[in-house]
Amino acid sequence: MQHRIIVLGAGYTGAIAAGRIARRLRREDAAITLVNAEPDFVERVRLHQLAAGQDLRPRPLDAMFAGTGVALKLAKVTEVDPDRKTVAVADARGTREELPYDTLVYALGSTAGDQGVPGVAEHAYDVAGRAGALRLRERLAGLDAGAPVVVVGGGLTGLEAATELAEARPDLAVALVARDALGDRFSPKGRRHVREVCDRLGITVHEHTTVTAVTADHVGTADGTGIPSRATVWTAGFAVHPIARATTLETGDSGQIVVDASMRSVSHPDVYAVGDAALAMGPGGKPLRMSCASGVPGAWLAADALVARLTGAKPPTTEVRYYQQCVSLGRKDGLIQFVTADDRAVDRALTGRLAARYKEAICKGATWGVAHPLLLPARVRRIVPRPQRTADPVTETATDAAAKTAAETAAETAA
Repeated sequence: MQHRIIVLGAGYTGAIAAGRIARRLRREDAAITLVNAEPDFVERVRLHQLAAGQDLRPRPLDAMFAGTGVALKLAKVTEVDPDRKTVAVADARGTREELPYDTLVYALGSTAGDQGVPGVAEHAYDVAGRAGALRLRERLAGLDAGAPVVVVGGGLTGLEAATELAEARPDLAVALVARDALGDRFSPKGRRHVREVCDRLGITVHEHTTVTAVTADHVGTADGTGIPSRATVWTAGFAVHPIARATTLETGDSGQIVVDASMRSVSHPDVYAVGDAALAMGPGGKPLRMSCASGVPGAWLAADALVARLTGAKPPTTEVRYYQQCVSLGRKDGLIQFVTADDRAVDRALTGRLAARYKEAICKGATWGVAHPLLLPARVRRIVPRPQRTADPVTETATDAAAKTAAETAAETAA
């Protein structure tokens, strides 16, 4: 009987995990199902480009996974029951179905979070998903010259959105609102470059400004000042999919699934969480931030650990760490800020056209990695049957030990 593996979500992390698992297990042993609501892979790191009016290349998931053994199921996840080990889904026609699993990889990711600010849900736009980016694109296309556009959030997403919009639409009055200093996470060189780019593109920057409300025509701030806005782009935080919090899975205050060093749920060992859905600790005991920089290596780690446990091998102990923060500042400029393992900026940084090319290579590499989740050919391994525990506590240890020895021998033979 095949081991049933279900992967929820076909973003970068879910798609990479599904493909990596498929390439390391025998098809006779594992049935891998990838559940996603959309038929195309969405390049989330390019959605600010889509919003600015650029067209992105379609990437159908069925073509990306053709010949891999991964079965694609187009449906929306409505419920996860980790105790019964089932997932409830509904397709575009509303047909509901319950899918049983033996191992689950949860990669439903995140959306824009309003952080409790009034009016965001009703009046703001976002670039956290394809639908939101297209909605913003349509809104921007209808704005006349001189119309004010406000991007709220001074993080990486906010910087990319503001600079992309200002470059693509120089006729608009683009403003960026940052709660702290502009580019405060970067090195002095990085901060200087970001400020120079904003000045060159004509972006008005509101630093040390807290947004307290969003309306149809302005953004309210803590000091009582209203910033005019015909289109407010909200990038001031992300929220994870709410399904995990509604289950018996152990989650953090953010709703992320608490995982161990191998990205496995600490409460349900048959569940792995990757990407923005996972609350994982990185170097220095700091939670990994929601990003491709941590999500992709986390997906590699989860897939390898899952395969190792199923095949009787030793799970990897690689720690997910950071190397750089990559920021596009329009199509012709960028910033590559090198960082410590725990994501603190160091003095080294690349800027300008070289950084733009570097970031473009990162974006292309991330998408290429979805269809090619292994850099080198991998040994296809046989799943080792799990030992059957006896009810007798006296003989259980001996039985488990014997089963473990048999499993290890079978794994070596399969290898």
